[in-house]
Amino acid sequence: MLPIRFAVAATLVLPSSGAFQDDFDRTEVHGYLQVNVAGAPERFGGGFSMHVAAWPMLERHPGPHFQSGLFSTWMFPREVEPEPEDWFYTDIEGGLGWWRDTRFPTETPKFIMGGVAHNFSAWANGPGAGKGRDWDEPAGKYGVAQLSPWVLWPPDGLNLAQGTNGELFGYGYLPLPLTEAKDTTAGRDVPTGDRSWTLFLDAANFKGPVAFFTPFFFSRASIERPDLAGRFLDSRPSDSSRPISMETQHIPAAIATDANGTDWARIARSRFPIDADGESLAVHRMITFTDAALWDAAETWFAGGDAPSGRIDASAHGHVHRMDDVDRFGWGIQPPHDREADAVPFAIDGLVDPVALDAGSFGYRWSAAARERARGGLVTLPEYWRFEERDGRGAWSPVAAEAVPVKAALERAPMVDAYEAPPEPYVTPTDGCWAEPGPVAGPFEAELGDGSVVTYAWYRFADQPALLNADLSGAEREELQRRVELIHRAWTVDRQYLPPPERGTLASIDPALIVEPPEGLEVGFVPIVTRQALGDD
Repeated sequence: MLPIRFAVAATLVLPSSGAFQDDFDRTEVHGYLQVNVAGAPERFGGGFSMHVAAWPMLERHPGPHFQSGLFSTWMFPREVEPEPEDWFYTDIEGGLGWWRDTRFPTETPKFIMGGVAHNFSAWANGPGAGKGRDWDEPAGKYGVAQLSPWVLWPPDGLNLAQGTNGELFGYGYLPLPLTEAKDTTAGRDVPTGDRSWTLFLDAANFKGPVAFFTPFFFSRASIERPDLAGRFLDSRPSDSSRPISMETQHIPAAIATDANGTDWARIARSRFPIDADGESLAVHRMITFTDAALWDAAETWFAGGDAPSGRIDASAHGHVHRMDDVDRFGWGIQPPHDREADAVPFAIDGLVDPVALDAGSFGYRWSAAARERARGGLVTLPEYWRFEERDGRGAWSPVAAEAVPVKAALERAPMVDAYEAPPEPYVTPTDGCWAEPGPVAGPFEAELGDGSVVTYAWYRFADQPALLNADLSGAEREELQRRVELIHRAWTVDRQYLPPPERGTLASIDPALIVEPPEGLEVGFVPIVTRQALGDD
């Protein structure tokens, strides 16, 4: 897929509720494509792994309003009783997708980590990436530390290889005991735990740990709310059961009404991968682990024992979640002229069935007619829909384009919005923790498949900015450095870590993200991206 070409143009503004623009009303497709996934016993609180399909969902990236994930999950901490009286939310979510604040979008999805601090007060999407763009208010941009010496993490998200089309992207989070638990946090009498939730990848061209959430990212909220101490992922095991779905917030769509008062809709051309059997594999082998999968062996290792292989044994320490059929397709469009009402669902009977493809895999089984429309390994949902009353409720039913009396009006509805201007570069500060102690090599550049160029430098692991903002003393950072040097020596890129898939083929990350440490910096040093900009900027 080619990168989006940015040109200065007027941004198309969505009309207000009920307002008509010419003879069509702009709206959107949104909703959740749910997966019916069974739970797991409580002892499986040591994180998870899974493989999800990655594909170019829309035929053309539709511009700055577009936001949708692909299939992903929400990992919450195991609850502590009694629950807080007020609203309490924190987790690790993220995954593959496209977001409104993506600066260098392509039709190929990117991956973000998506850690959420207390009630969205901050979030961390990867090293140097978090809530907002103002470094004077970091709000999570120091919440993730770079662990791998072999992979760059762009602030715009981890790129997949352009042209990815239905392959499986494997990822998961497991805790590592990289730091010790302590009784005080930022000088206050509230604890911080010792669980550093670490992202592991399973791609065709890279396998292993990449980055981790610092425990302080989660525990920091306890400074102002001591009553919440001990409830966050820094000290809690993960909830052994978690939802899986595909969350879509905005796919362009439009509605027009004919002379008889019937409403018709058009949606941006939305696609799913399809194989020779007419099936779309979407989610494969959600596995939940006990701490014996990795934590126990790592704890012994860091205390002076033998190095574990890093291979996570699902048969001994994992629970593979069962998946079942789903009775509805959760996307919909707002009912005509009422943006405040719930979305009206698509009626897909006879078109596609959301099903368990096997006990550990979920996907879609397409009709013979849909299979005939498939091209290049992708099947496209119908573009046109008619609003109908069914059993006292509304539904959008697919129709052929030639059967739409207001087709001319709907064809005028833009499915791609222009960007106002080329994106501004991501630029980190050049002083403070970025300069003291500062990098030991660089800057270097890498040209990515999304059309951007990242600038990066090599830092001693414990001196990277995220760890200088992680409420760690000098002695604590040096012990962390020692443990990570063990990891760099033992957990190399030529071995398997997460349980591999039992079907499908693996996707690749953008090969430009894979780097070799400079001579002498092979152990204990990591690449930190300090700038990302368009290639000609």
